[in-house]
Amino acid sequence: MSKSPSSTREPRDTPTNATPAQGGCPFGHQSADSVAGDAAGNAAGNAAGNAAGNEKASQNASADATEWHDAQLDFSKSMSYGDYLSLDPILNAQHPRSTDHNEMLFIIQHQTSELWMKLALYELQAARTAVHNDELPPAFKMLARVSRILEQLVQAWSVLATMTPSEYSSMRPSLGSSSGFQSYQYRILEFMLGNKNAAMLKPHSHRPDLFQQVETALHAPSFYDEVVRLLARRGFAIAPERLERDWTQPTPHDETVEAAWLEVYRNPSQHWELYEMAEELVDLEDAFRQWRFRHVTTVERIIGFKQGTGGTNGAPYLRKMLDVVLFPELWHVRTLL
Repeated sequence: MSKSPSSTREPRDTPTNATPAQGGCPFGHQSADSVAGDAAGNAAGNAAGNAAGNEKASQNASADATEWHDAQLDFSKSMSYGDYLSLDPILNAQHPRSTDHNEMLFIIQHQTSELWMKLALYELQAARTAVHNDELPPAFKMLARVSRILEQLVQAWSVLATMTPSEYSSMRPSLGSSSGFQSYQYRILEFMLGNKNAAMLKPHSHRPDLFQQVETALHAPSFYDEVVRLLARRGFAIAPERLERDWTQPTPHDETVEAAWLEVYRNPSQHWELYEMAEELVDLEDAFRQWRFRHVTTVERIIGFKQGTGGTNGAPYLRKMLDVVLFPELWHVRTLL
């Protein structure tokens, strides 16, 4: 026989023999005295709990003053981030010569560009040594890094472009005859990429230490010259006069070099490392051209066609530089494929 639904119900929680307290409500309602007593008890309990909580919070705050996620916070006896990066001299190297607010932007724009150029030269010099030693994979990585550095330099022009013509005119007198084309690092970079010009030594003649560095770059084979030597070592018939030319002259177009690249592009699987080198060089020059273009565009936007502070004719001079080709055979060979 099945049980009725009522027989299967769970028993209530109310004790079976419970009787109402004297003076209490049989339905469980508390008396006024009981409510008052409970309130007093709760208040006392809350006060004690709050006091304990406040004490714990104070202890935690004291601990947080000396600890933060187990990080080291005391650097009185060890090297800090700022120590490692020598931030004090870097962040105190900005010395505006005018009272114009915008001069700080102009200074930091060019200082950071010089830092990126320092890294680009560091990578290019190491890549040239790697190519000389037939260690191409590390050279590819370094060349790719230089291309990314140039992308950073391209984007930096967007920040300087926030300076209006009237703002630049207010601070321009403080520049004197200083000009970006006097940058010795930029000149070494141009020389390393093959755009040689002995006349560009003269702006550094007042600094024998810098003059020597630029002169050394002028007389050394460019990065592309080292790559042309690599083509010869890989069995391509490169003209002897191209392999031992006057390194102080700009990169010439050479038919034997172009013929070598044509073979590489027609049979990339047989010359994969050279094929990859060719494309890394094209990436590099592509990025360099974009940097030059953004430079001249920013100059035209800010000063129009005024003469440059260094004595050049400004934007027209920079536009002429857009026509300079660093690796001529790699661009012309595309027409022949």
